Amino acid sequence: MARARLDIQPIEEVQSLKSRTYDALKVAIGTMKIYDAGAELRLDERALSLQFGVSRTPLREALAQLEQEGLVRIAPRRGIFIVRKTKAEVIEMITVWAALESMAARLVTQVASDDEIASLHKLVDTFDSADLDAHMGEYSDANIRFHAAIIALSGCRLISDITHGLFTHVRAIRQRTIFEKDRARRSIIDHKEIVEALEARNGERAERLVREHTLKLRDHVEQFVQLA
Repeated sequence: MARARLDIQPIEEVQSLKSRTYDALKVAIGTMKIYDAGAELRLDERALSLQFGVSRTPLREALAQLEQEGLVRIAPRRGIFIVRKTKAEVIEMITVWAALESMAARLVTQVASDDEIASLHKLVDTFDSADLDAHMGEYSDANIRFHAAIIALSGCRLISDITHGLFTHVRAIRQRTIFEKDRARRSIIDHKEIVEALEARNGERAERLVREHTLKLRDHVEQFVQLA
């Protein structure tokens, strides 16, 4: 069985090896396209140990923590596997994200500075639907950062903490589906309207637009995405 290979940098002993290994491994898993067809989900403990430049003890401790969080599954005598949620679970996670990010958008209109809101333009205005095909990879990344930025600008730590637990899977499903059914072009239009509402300090409109935008992703997954 083929094994997934993560893009990992060796770890220096500045903080606890277990903590740094956990952080680096979680980031690496978070950047993977785990919902793409044919994605390799099996991890090789020995290869990871060599990539990190650490012994297997801190690696196993980090993996155990990730298993508690539901990001990996450790199967005795079979190996370590990145968890991919069922379709029903993904739809539920997107629904929760829609509720949280829409409230975050309302809070942005109340607490974020004009400059902070204006910073969202670089994640939207850079892209033109006319030549989007040549920049799909860049837009996919900007799309993820746009939604993360709204959460961050809300200033609500609890919303940030809860969405952090959903981020790996919601990010991966956004990354997969942004290329489907002309979603990218429609996404750019939605993002521009959201920024306009935020700049106008119209909390009700910003909240509604963000919620509707994310629920479009939920509807797309429900209708068109096949997950094991």
